Amino acid sequence: MKPLMQLLRNSAEIVALSSVSFVLLLANRQTMDLQTFHSFLLAMSLTALVVFVALYFVRAGYGVFQSPRWGVAVDNRLAWVLMEAPVLGVMAVMWVLSPRRSELVPTIFFLLFAVHYVQRSFVFPLLMKGRSRMPVAILLMGAVFNLLNGFMQAEWLFYLSPAGSYGTEWLASAPFVVGTAMFLFGMGLNWHSDAVIRQLRRPGDRRHYLPSRGMYRYVTSANYLGELIEWAGWAVLTWSLSGLVFFWWTFANLVPRAHALWQRYRTEFGSAVGSRKRIFPFVY
Repeated sequence: MKPLMQLLRNSAEIVALSSVSFVLLLANRQTMDLQTFHSFLLAMSLTALVVFVALYFVRAGYGVFQSPRWGVAVDNRLAWVLMEAPVLGVMAVMWVLSPRRSELVPTIFFLLFAVHYVQRSFVFPLLMKGRSRMPVAILLMGAVFNLLNGFMQAEWLFYLSPAGSYGTEWLASAPFVVGTAMFLFGMGLNWHSDAVIRQLRRPGDRRHYLPSRGMYRYVTSANYLGELIEWAGWAVLTWSLSGLVFFWWTFANLVPRAHALWQRYRTEFGSAVGSRKRIFPFVY
């Protein structure tokens, strides 16, 4: 028990120190110039391409693919909090320190982003069932990405976007209206699909089941489909390259994962999977 508690404390300290250091760096920095920012976006995009290809050959060892080969693991609930919460701190600090913190549209951007990550960081872990564990390596990789992504979104929305580009008239623009509808629909689909999965098991049950309610009638990863739609909506409602890069990262991470899960279901449940696709209904 003592080694486990020490490991948990060490993991929490690493993420907390990284987050604090990152936030302090942001608070004492100069705004990035546009050319450097575009180079950063390019580097993030190329990294996502590597991740996309790699995940078709290597299954990330968490959830149903939990594996001791990934090294030391911690409780899934704790891991999700440590992995997802840092992005909230980065986004909040950069918003508060920005000259646009009192503007309506940037505030709405922040609140939409925060709603997702408050649920993902604190509500989602509390609702988890079972005793799954997440490798510390995956936790740390996820936390680092979230720190960088929080910076990437906030740097454009609150600092680099042209003055006046997100004025109150943006609320009536086609990108904002359509993108917000996509964002909210995707979020709702993601939350509902997660709830369907949770309801498959009773307390103490560790068996695997094939979900079949909601969008699971058409795809085996309806929760991932919801998240993809959500962040596609974010890219549209902000009409930004940073939002597009975030969507690309989400795609690169979730589509190969959905493929791996579909294969797992086919192996475990055979013909019961039927004509369900992986993540895009009737397509893939």
